[in-house]
Amino acid sequence: MNTMMKSLDTIWNNCLQYMRQHVNEQSFKTWFEPIKPVKIEANVLTIQVPSQFFYEWLEDRYVTLLRQAITQEMGEAGRLEYQIVVDRNAAGNVPYTINLPANNAGLGINNPPPKTPDNKTGNHPKNPFILPGIKDRILDSSLNPAYTFDTYVEGDANQLARSAGIAVAKNPGKTAFNPLVLYGDSGLGKTHLAQAIGNYVRQTYKDKAVYYISSDQFTNQFIDAVRNGSVTDFVNFFNLVDVLIVDDVQFFASKDKTQDIFFHTFNQLHQSGKQIVLTCDKPPSDLTGMEERLLSRFKWGLTADIKLPDFETRVAILEKKLYSNGVELSREIVEYIAHSVQTNIREMEGVVNSLIAQALLAKREIDLPLTESIVRSIIKIKNEQQGFTIEGIQQITAEYFNIPIEAMIGSSRKREIVQSRQLAMYLIKKYMEIPLKSIGSAFGNRDHSTVIHACQVVADLSQTDAQFKKYVTELEKRIDKEGKKS
Repeated sequence: MNTMMKSLDTIWNNCLQYMRQHVNEQSFKTWFEPIKPVKIEANVLTIQVPSQFFYEWLEDRYVTLLRQAITQEMGEAGRLEYQIVVDRNAAGNVPYTINLPANNAGLGINNPPPKTPDNKTGNHPKNPFILPGIKDRILDSSLNPAYTFDTYVEGDANQLARSAGIAVAKNPGKTAFNPLVLYGDSGLGKTHLAQAIGNYVRQTYKDKAVYYISSDQFTNQFIDAVRNGSVTDFVNFFNLVDVLIVDDVQFFASKDKTQDIFFHTFNQLHQSGKQIVLTCDKPPSDLTGMEERLLSRFKWGLTADIKLPDFETRVAILEKKLYSNGVELSREIVEYIAHSVQTNIREMEGVVNSLIAQALLAKREIDLPLTESIVRSIIKIKNEQQGFTIEGIQQITAEYFNIPIEAMIGSSRKREIVQSRQLAMYLIKKYMEIPLKSIGSAFGNRDHSTVIHACQVVADLSQTDAQFKKYVTELEKRIDKEGKKS
């Protein structure tokens, strides 16, 4: 392999790693893995995509992310061209190339206008947003323009967080919600809401500098500043921001130097009346590996949780996403997805992306069998990664109660067997993302209403029966232990 090919593979693999960090796994497999790097010439990276639709989807949904990845690997001069396969099956098939404009018009980047020289000195006047050794990161605020309040579906699970976010966006730094800390499990919309605040501020207050950054990026930029002897520039850069949004601050844990620099950055911004928005996976009081003085700052403003959305809200989220993509699906399919993927909005949207891609590439309609196939595939991948299986949880439960597994999944109505069956159903639903219909099928082809009833019985008894609660707790410990082994 020659040097140029090595360079091409290295650059594209690094771009893929960057993009993998910013999208869910299903979207990555659907929209980025099929891309093939073709060549690099004169700072132009050419990639091949399988269809015109594929190209249009990338340009519409992921153009900013692509640009960020290419800029990171090739610098500001980096450009992107596409080769689109017109007909993969046609004889004499020859891909043709779509060349994007050299001024980045096709990449969604607003480059700052060139500075005019200072008439007295002949030098360029200092740009307050560009500091020595640091890229122009504020003008490109790293926000995803698709993340707005209009595209964020409100429900009971996020009502407080969304209302607080709107209040902060309308009056940044001037409310009691400073900092605004948004917390909840992965994939429930924390990043969307945090960036919606930033996008609103940028649209409403043209003079305010907004900057979004993940905690890992903050740490890496700080490490680079230390290595390059530019820590002062690093600090000054962040002090110029009017609205700072930091995602996943739980990853500051055990990084003492990073926590120290962020503590001082936080203080400076807060004292200057600047707005701070933070996201994390749990409330500040539950974060571990963090300095107490930093945690105390996190508690100064408002901490708002984002819970798992209920079924109706999940349906509304799916319908809004479908509408924005110009796609129509039957209510049966929408409700099937909402029922099947309950714990992660990002994965639920990933199912829709995969459906659209599969239907177009296979030239078939989106029907229930196709939907069921894709949902099963995604659920299987996730459950395998976590190390849980239906059979494994059934076995653990049967062994705990010392009964044959055949009896538990059979038709016996003995009290102890019914109880073990209901517990197993409950635990499978808790630990695995799997349709209720599939759980019922694993217990002698029972229907989904039986599973719902079993889960409700277990939840009620856990609140009123101490012995039953002990069963649940001890079984959960056993399942956790087996999952970690896997």
